[in-house]
Amino acid sequence: MTMTPDDWRTSATDELFDAILLVRDRHEAERFFRDLCTLSELHDMAQRWQVVRLLEEGRHYGEISRMTGASTATITRIASWLRHGTGGYRLVLERGAQGRPTARGGSPTR
Repeated sequence: MTMTPDDWRTSATDELFDAILLVRDRHEAERFFRDLCTLSELHDMAQRWQVVRLLEEGRHYGEISRMTGASTATITRIASWLRHGTGGYRLVLERGAQGRPTARGGSPTR
């Protein structure tokens, strides 16, 4: 069976993304994701996001690995998605550059 780039999209993933869009602020996000994910899954996602931000800063893979504990294979995979993925990383990086939300939601801090 041949897989297509959109095979990951299902009604279940649609429902998950719709649920995420209902989260209003950081406090609600913390509650939702802590209930949804294991501690290991949360750690892995946070580590990936940290790698994305460090790649964007122009850090070298070895330095990123030392700082985050991520393997260079993981960093390489994340870098590939950052450059050639669907643009999700780039979108959020650009929005973050426009102003970061406060710790509990609210207005940007710029």
